[in-house]
Amino acid sequence: MLKNLTSMATNMLMGLCLLSIGTTAARADFSAAEKKELNAMIEAYVLANPEIVRQTLYNLAVKEADAQRAQAMSMLYDDAGDPYIGAGAEADIVIYEFSDYNCGYCKRIFTQLQDVLAEDPKVRLTLKEYPILAESSIEAARAAIAAQMQGKFEAFHIGMMTWRGAISTNSILSIAAEAGLDLDQLEADMRSPQIDLILARTQETARALEISGTPALMIGTEFIGGAISAAEIKQVIAEQRAANS
Repeated sequence: MLKNLTSMATNMLMGLCLLSIGTTAARADFSAAEKKELNAMIEAYVLANPEIVRQTLYNLAVKEADAQRAQAMSMLYDDAGDPYIGAGAEADIVIYEFSDYNCGYCKRIFTQLQDVLAEDPKVRLTLKEYPILAESSIEAARAAIAAQMQGKFEAFHIGMMTWRGAISTNSILSIAAEAGLDLDQLEADMRSPQIDLILARTQETARALEISGTPALMIGTEFIGGAISAAEIKQVIAEQRAANS
């Protein structure tokens, strides 16, 4: 293992040396003997300073992790079609919530999030419908996104989160009717390929962020797994605003 790591570091350092020296036209090409000698010198240096190997691998791991997180966050911010409540374009903080309508903890944090939205007009709550607990969760998620298409997601979401019975087709349609949705249009939209794409996008985003349960919140750049209090949510919002000011 050490031999492989040493070889990796040696090759990297040699490449940098050749690149640097290669900028001089008179030394653009090295003979085989010169390359062998340079390689031996670098390898001897690496063996005498093994911390270089550790630092090189650490830096590489950090760089890869940062790149993966940046990609995952980019996927998260791709929220066209996701239902939302609260501020529109004027929002300075967006809370992304991965949620399932069969999740008891999601219903617990619902009240806390509603309190935050009621007090802070510059916060937007974007729901990443993440139906992982039951077949009825999938139907409810599709209905939620379809409710957004009619501009009545908030009323539907409140109805679903305050519903205390089992979730079924009948309960979903009953709540949709109370929210003032056109049920024929709702059922047609629920079958649309657009909703398939939105749900698939959320599944892929959850995998990229290593989210396996609900609720899961991303407030600015702060990830929170599980239900927390309204006071804690407000504190994170304040910290994120301070960091962005």
